[in-house]
Amino acid sequence: MDLKKIFSEVLNDNQVSDQAEDLANYGKDWTKHFTPNASLVLFPRNTAEVQLIIKLCNQHKIEIIPSGGRTGLSAGATATNKEVILSLEKMNKIKQFNPLDQTLECEAGAILEDIQNTAKDKGYYYPVDFAARGSCQIGGNLATNAGGIKVIRYGLTRNWVAGLTVVTGSGEILKINNGLIKNATGYDLRHLFIGSEGTLGVITEVLLKLTTTPKDLLVMTFATPTLDGIMNIYKSFRDCLTLTAFESYTDVCLNYVEAAGRVKSPLQEKAPYYLLIEFENTDGQMDKAMEVFEQCMEAGWIIDGVISQNDQQSKDLWALREDITEATSVKHPYKNDISVNISKVPIFLEQMTKIISEKHPDFEVAWFGHIGDGNLHVNILKPDHLNSDEFMKKCKEVDKEMFAMIKTLGGSVSAEHGVGLVKKNYLDHTRSGDEIKYMKQIKSIFDPNGILNPGKLLP
Repeated sequence: MDLKKIFSEVLNDNQVSDQAEDLANYGKDWTKHFTPNASLVLFPRNTAEVQLIIKLCNQHKIEIIPSGGRTGLSAGATATNKEVILSLEKMNKIKQFNPLDQTLECEAGAILEDIQNTAKDKGYYYPVDFAARGSCQIGGNLATNAGGIKVIRYGLTRNWVAGLTVVTGSGEILKINNGLIKNATGYDLRHLFIGSEGTLGVITEVLLKLTTTPKDLLVMTFATPTLDGIMNIYKSFRDCLTLTAFESYTDVCLNYVEAAGRVKSPLQEKAPYYLLIEFENTDGQMDKAMEVFEQCMEAGWIIDGVISQNDQQSKDLWALREDITEATSVKHPYKNDISVNISKVPIFLEQMTKIISEKHPDFEVAWFGHIGDGNLHVNILKPDHLNSDEFMKKCKEVDKEMFAMIKTLGGSVSAEHGVGLVKKNYLDHTRSGDEIKYMKQIKSIFDPNGILNPGKLLP
């Protein structure tokens, strides 16, 4: 089958590539453990072209993988079986701002940071935020219902979607909700496509809700000696302040960040755990924060702490948390992101630490995450004496025990990076058999020929 000839019917030559460099680049995401094996990369420029592509794929039974910024960690955008890649990067326009509705319309390939900056220029705020903001695309954010560092205050991506344009797997264009706040007319299909990992349709345009810009954000960082202390600190500050973030990381993470040389911790005391909180300094909030801080010091939950005095110090404190991924990349980490109820975070961490230390004492683990919403990132750093295959085999053994524990605790095997290829065989640890059955039936309705992101999400 001459794929280039097929798609040349609807696309220009510069919108179709079979170059080895493009196939390798667009055929994978940040997951390091799959070899890309794409056959073609397509670059549509609008919804109509996406529809034409999908109709051709149905006609010729061609499997297709929607691709955004490819910053995911579950191989959700990885081609492994000669699929065609549909890249949304040329559909990157931020189209229209509506000040009365407080909405921003953009194409699915728009970069998150560009959206944030546009909202800021208009005097508003788009609150979904994470370290990959400079390269991830909004369509991919929706496809995985991305969370990030502000969930404790603003919720997940789905909370900020006022409308969608989607091309389904069968080639229909759906314009969903039209920005309405109230729309009591049956099933809200937005929430089927958000989090569906491109298995039901290709999101091509999105209408985002905006909010007011937070004022005078202050950042505090603490050193704390115990896991129980972390949860006591969380409750103490949450009960008195409106937090915008509550993040944690370990001494292992901090050591790698400091070794990278860009930023140093201002804390004088060393501890096994560190916390970062952020809040608006309005209505006496700083006075309340300092009062709670002193109470936590007296209780022994905090042994050292600092508060930002200006914007640069806030950025530096955030860098101690956000630079962890880059700083640990030299150790080729095996990454996992999971979630449990906030109250069960200490149980999970204690049990997993014990399992890894007893069964894999040569593993160094960098834990960090969004304690305020129960989301933890587990990064196992590759020992120098293990080759990649040996390391992967051992990490897969850890996965089995970790996900079994997640199932027992009623948590999720994927908090914010989706299921993709990496976790689909563990979907039943979070979803019931009946849920998975219905999910498969929904897939068959929107994508009857099974051409969209085949082999992902559903076992």
